[in-house]
Amino acid sequence: MCSSTSTLITTSGSLGCEPVAGLRAIRWAAAKPTSNVRKVLVIGPGGSGKTTVACRIAAATGLPLLHLDSLYWRPGWVPTPDRDWDRMVAELVARDAWVMDGNYGRTLAIRLAACDTVVFLDPPRYLCLWRLLKRRWQYAGRRRPDLPEGCPERLTWGFLQWVWSYHARRRPTVLQHLAVVADRVAVFTLQTNTDVATFLARLTPAAA
Repeated sequence: MCSSTSTLITTSGSLGCEPVAGLRAIRWAAAKPTSNVRKVLVIGPGGSGKTTVACRIAAATGLPLLHLDSLYWRPGWVPTPDRDWDRMVAELVARDAWVMDGNYGRTLAIRLAACDTVVFLDPPRYLCLWRLLKRRWQYAGRRRPDLPEGCPERLTWGFLQWVWSYHARRRPTVLQHLAVVADRVAVFTLQTNTDVATFLARLTPAAA
């Protein structure tokens, strides 16, 4: 697991749009440095690279890093009860600064209300599936750094189906949520490795 402590110095300069299933998908076009960004939310389907990108944002900026998977799951892949999870998420987003990665759609609105920057990773689904299969092979029988003890790497058929259908079923809802907060939150939709590299290259350490 990565660890760090400081802030992201990037926010939206201009945002372009493309029509997607009747919605307007927020696309990252350009960005200007800023010193007031303190809470960065990294979201996207499984295999989109959330953990890796969150680690790199935290390393480049010094923001404290929070992996939601490591907090939600208990040994043996036992989920945290909804009431306890809601309370924990409320406590996490109330902190002064963070980079937070993870989906957990039921609490997405809470996290969007608290953040000032969103990085939505939106690669092709075939790439997400390839990364999941590669990760399963890499960590077979072992725990990933972003997971708690007692949760060895696993890949279920149900999760593969969820990732494959994400673009059609889940993505439009995510875009709706992003459209609601786009007037006050810097939203970056990164679809390619070049997008990610360009975005990361604009990061600078936090102001003291």
